[in-house]
Amino acid sequence: MPASQAGTTARMVTAATAFLSALTPDQRAAATAPFDTDDHRTWTYLPGPRPGLALADMSEEQRGLAAALLATGLSDEGSGRAKAIMTLDGILRDIEREAGSEMWKQRNSGFFWVRVLGDPAGSRPWAWRVNGHHLGIHFAVVGDQVAATPQFFGANPAMVLSGPHTGLRTLPESEDLGRALLASLDPDRQARAVVDAEAPDDILTRRDPVADAGRLPRGLAYADMTDPQRGHLETLVRHYLGRSAPEVAEASWHDLEKAGLERVTFSWAGSLRPGVGERHYYAVAGPTFVLEYDNTQNDANHVHTVWRDLRNDWGEDLLATHYAQQHR
Repeated sequence: MPASQAGTTARMVTAATAFLSALTPDQRAAATAPFDTDDHRTWTYLPGPRPGLALADMSEEQRGLAAALLATGLSDEGSGRAKAIMTLDGILRDIEREAGSEMWKQRNSGFFWVRVLGDPAGSRPWAWRVNGHHLGIHFAVVGDQVAATPQFFGANPAMVLSGPHTGLRTLPESEDLGRALLASLDPDRQARAVVDAEAPDDILTRRDPVADAGRLPRGLAYADMTDPQRGHLETLVRHYLGRSAPEVAEASWHDLEKAGLERVTFSWAGSLRPGVGERHYYAVAGPTFVLEYDNTQNDANHVHTVWRDLRNDWGEDLLATHYAQQHR
């Protein structure tokens, strides 16, 4: 059995219950759905409305309770990045309005939706998520265990180039840690890691309900790296996992190690040079997970990052074990 994450699940139950209790009947109807709702595995990182209750339609107190719920699933670092992504959508609104783009109307720091599936106070599995442009946070809770994927963080622009926020980078570590690993590779190993001179237009697992790891390039294996290079790869992987609450991140790292670090691969595509305009992409793939990063859109100033668990997206593995135990 996976290790208990009882502290995290207890905090989630408390925060979700407090959030729902603060809503009006109409708001609660918008914010909730059965756990087995048909669109349970439907998600996107594109702009536009989502099922749930938008931050823009909440009072200040309710938004505070929504933020408290978010903080139960994410680490301090992850919570900070999620809030920065929401803020960035407001910055993008101003940039696009100034540029005369009609897209500004879809940008708003309040256009992020909170949704709770099932009953947090009950004994059955339940889930919650926070979704909006460039933010996809999905947690499934099964007893005292948590599944934290799909998990998506993005940034447009990756670096703000004008206005009062010039120079702001919302997700700098995702690029910088990938480049640190790439730079640590000697020429022979780098040649194996760089799989294509052209970067794909987006993450290859897209926003599919089930991630297809077969779409990803493989590149250089952990087993074929030097110890310092392996250290860079481990730091990169922990960066993605570490956006989640510490108990969740450590359990995920343990699962990854158990499946075999030696089988984890790193691949790079596109330009090796840093800077706006240099399209690039990387993927880290293991037996049980994939991580993807791309910076290709908007003249390579638009970042997408994702963590997918090939067995436990949406809590699939936890749910299978739970239902099997119930039918013994």
